[in-house]
Amino acid sequence: MSISRHQPVAPTSLRELAAGAGIDPHRHDDHQLVYAASGVLSLTTDRGRWIAPATRAIWIPAGTTHEHRAYGRTELHLVGLPTSANPLGLTEPAVLAVGPLLRELIVAYTKAPDASTPERTRLRAVLLDQLRESPLQPIVLPAARDPRLAAVCAVLEADPGDNRPLAELGGEVGASERTLSRLFRAELGLTFPQWRTQLRLQQALILLAEGQPVTTVATRCGWATPSAFIDVFRRTLGTTPGTLTRRV
Repeated sequence: MSISRHQPVAPTSLRELAAGAGIDPHRHDDHQLVYAASGVLSLTTDRGRWIAPATRAIWIPAGTTHEHRAYGRTELHLVGLPTSANPLGLTEPAVLAVGPLLRELIVAYTKAPDASTPERTRLRAVLLDQLRESPLQPIVLPAARDPRLAAVCAVLEADPGDNRPLAELGGEVGASERTLSRLFRAELGLTFPQWRTQLRLQQALILLAEGQPVTTVATRCGWATPSAFIDVFRRTLGTTPGTLTRRV
């Protein structure tokens, strides 16, 4: 991943990205909170991919080389914070829940990014207080390093609806089910079913942002029925696919 010499966006700013638009690899000296008020935004590093709809934000620690991509028209709010301000003590990117109050604080803070007033200082203090209460969300797809594991992941990333068991996928890449199961846990910290569910949820968020119907998304992402998809989606994200579609 090559690194942009210049930060392509200000540490704190508001901008819009067209569907499919991206921001090239770069890094910031400050921490950054990235929130898509509409659309769906992904963040990719050499460690994996994080994705967030309008009910979530992505925390990016200072110095992390990363790139973005927008799915659906995306209204992007970026909050830069000094390295001394890390309310959750995070050292890796993370997806955070965004409640109504935190959403309004982020939107208000990024409307006048260059202002330096006592009111703005107080606004940031409340924003940080709200971040301390924001639960982490498991919407991350860790990147594989072992060539055999990476090959299996690539097959499924190309077709998240592929329902073949791990033993059959292993036969395609020349590795046993036992070896691949061990690699999933050791490298990615997830079992194979957990990783595949993360992949499918990420792909589902992208397809929903692109306007695909819920039934189509469920089928393309490998769920047996739309109701099974809706159940997993609700348990993981706390909302239904239909509700998210209306927001994006």
